[in-house]
Amino acid sequence: MKRIFVAALMCLLVGVSPAAAVGCLRGALVGGIIGHYAGHHGFLGAAAGCLYGRHQANEANRASRTVPPAGQSSRW
Repeated sequence: MKRIFVAALMCLLVGVSPAAAVGCLRGALVGGIIGHYAGHHGFLGAAAGCLYGRHQANEANRASRTVPPAGQSSRW
């Protein structure tokens, strides 16, 4: 259990933006738990979960920025 928190803390230190840190924390928590129960590989699960969480947070951030303002078309 201590390794999960260490991995989450490492992800926090590596993360640059708040969205990346949030995605990393959530992913590391879930990945660490799954990795622990899937063969006592909590650290690897936390690391993979952190990367996947950051990816999902970046995708959500990118999708929210590409929505055009109300009343304007997306064409030039």
